[in-house]
Amino acid sequence: MKPTRFEAAIALIDNENAKDPNIQEAHGITFPKELLYSQRMTRKLLQFKPNASRALQIAARAQHICRWSIPRDSYPMDRVGYLKWREELKKSHAKITSEILEKIGYDEVFVKRVASLILKKQLKKNEESQTLEDIICLVFLDFYFEEFAQKHTDEKVIDILKKTMKKMSEEGKQEAMKIQFSEKSLSLIQQAIA
Repeated sequence: MKPTRFEAAIALIDNENAKDPNIQEAHGITFPKELLYSQRMTRKLLQFKPNASRALQIAARAQHICRWSIPRDSYPMDRVGYLKWREELKKSHAKITSEILEKIGYDEVFVKRVASLILKKQLKKNEESQTLEDIICLVFLDFYFEEFAQKHTDEKVIDILKKTMKKMSEEGKQEAMKIQFSEKSLSLIQQAIA
């Protein structure tokens, strides 16, 4: 049976992310890092919003598409460099995803909608943009936070948590509190919320 356009889009995004030379382990299995991240984004989105639109599902899956192709150290290692790098990444993710969607026949309106989500346009104003931001934060908290917290001072971790919480909707924050955290992480999160 011929895959639907949506299935083809997901498969093509996965094909790109499977090229990631960076490897990450989960449950004793190694994955290309961004392929694992994109699958976690999809799972978390469908847990949080089971009726998410196709556009939002594609944007979530493509959130970090080919991220390794623009290394962090290609920009100055300061706050300004970090923000420029992040901006360049968003544009790159939106461009690669748009090209995939155009290639398989999605119309311009749909392609622009997905690109707008990836570019995080109208955060807090557009419900889908906000949902995507919530999912990004939830995936970070669920899968990457504990490791991140071990590498940094409590002060820095609390600061990052405050910034993360600020980006989230109330619904997203409630969902975050369902995650099983270690005692130490829970304590840091409570300090950040207070």
